[in-house]
Amino acid sequence: MVLTKTIGRAAAVAGAVAGGLAARRSRSRHDDTDVRRWFVVTVNRSPEDVMPDGKLPEPLARLGDAIEVRIRPAPGDKGAELAARLTPPPPPGSGPAAAKARLHGEDPRQQVRTALRQAKAILEVGEVVLPDAPGTTHPGLGGRLVAVADRVAHGEGRL
Repeated sequence: MVLTKTIGRAAAVAGAVAGGLAARRSRSRHDDTDVRRWFVVTVNRSPEDVMPDGKLPEPLARLGDAIEVRIRPAPGDKGAELAARLTPPPPPGSGPAAAKARLHGEDPRQQVRTALRQAKAILEVGEVVLPDAPGTTHPGLGGRLVAVADRVAHGEGRL
């Protein structure tokens, strides 16, 4: 009984700390100066190979005029840096509406991140490699949480 209470208290404290850190990080990363942020990937190709004949890779070309693209040599002759950002400013990055848009994959920044990841894969491997099966098919609460995290992860995270 005592162990259960201790574990419950530790989980509550850990959750409160994580929530506070996430809120603090969210405030610092999503201020008004962050709305025109460049998202960048390093591609193991020369800058000339990234955009042959002046054509963007298909995932980025699909976004059309919604993005601005920049290509330059990566530091240390490590290929090319492929950068993209939204041309119209995206909606503010915090608040309940923004969180809901991110959970449903409707945040335009997620589309830019996903397109950059896919373009990198196509340029380096020739195709976008996807997992064969979902991470879990467990019908319980844990399985549903993993499914939501998996869906959101496609448009989030580090490039």
